[in-house]
Amino acid sequence: MKVYFIGAGPGAPDLITLRGATILGRVSTVLYAGSLVPTAILVHCKPGADLIDTASLDLEQQEACYRAAQAGDYDVARLHSGDPAIYGATAEQMRRLDTLGIDYEVVPGVSSFTAAAAVVKSELTKPEVSQTIILTRVSGRASAVPALEAIDKLAEHQATMCIFLSGPHLKKIVTDLRLHYPDDTPVTLVYRATWPEEKTYQGTLATILKDTKRGEWNLTTMMLVGEATGHGAQVESRLYSKDYKHLFRAKKTARAKAVKAAPEVKKEQVDA
Repeated sequence: MKVYFIGAGPGAPDLITLRGATILGRVSTVLYAGSLVPTAILVHCKPGADLIDTASLDLEQQEACYRAAQAGDYDVARLHSGDPAIYGATAEQMRRLDTLGIDYEVVPGVSSFTAAAAVVKSELTKPEVSQTIILTRVSGRASAVPALEAIDKLAEHQATMCIFLSGPHLKKIVTDLRLHYPDDTPVTLVYRATWPEEKTYQGTLATILKDTKRGEWNLTTMMLVGEATGHGAQVESRLYSKDYKHLFRAKKTARAKAVKAAPEVKKEQVDA
């Protein structure tokens, strides 16, 4: 038997990968985090599959599900929101599977930070503005953020920041960010990107606390911060500039010139 850790994506059922959907369509048992994964995703599951919501299960109870699958020799899909590699709590499950001698595979998914950027049609990296993306979160009861990774320290880089689970902590986050980012730095909030109840806010560090109300944004809110996320005029990439020469464009130009100079030359000869 085998366990598949599958990234369910940000929420929309058509944003799971083809590989993930295919596996869901053939396994007999699916474990999913019901508090984070919408039930709409389960449309991809095999009819009659055993669907287990892990929201109320501790790690030992989840391990018991894997043991049962091992005894019955059937595959299990473990659905995690977004991508399993980011705040997925998969490592502790894998350690237990290693101890049990159970094989497993990870199927990546679309993360909520890229989904949030897509919702507001924003690019997270731009030439001469930011070429670095920092993924982080604030400390919670389940897991504290190391002191060296506090928001105010990461903000020193003035890179693009994607702050998970930011909703209830806006005042503290904004206060820390303003220690290093200018007040006119663009800020975006996206609550449950691609879900039916999705909502967004776009403003700046100077306006966000004035424009939002305490308690208005819930835990599963993504905050995008940084000059690169803005829609104003900025430096364009040289990648597609007509005077920027590179291997592939040079090859294409040489081929076009050869065909123009000798139209009777066969395409195979030009390519050669």
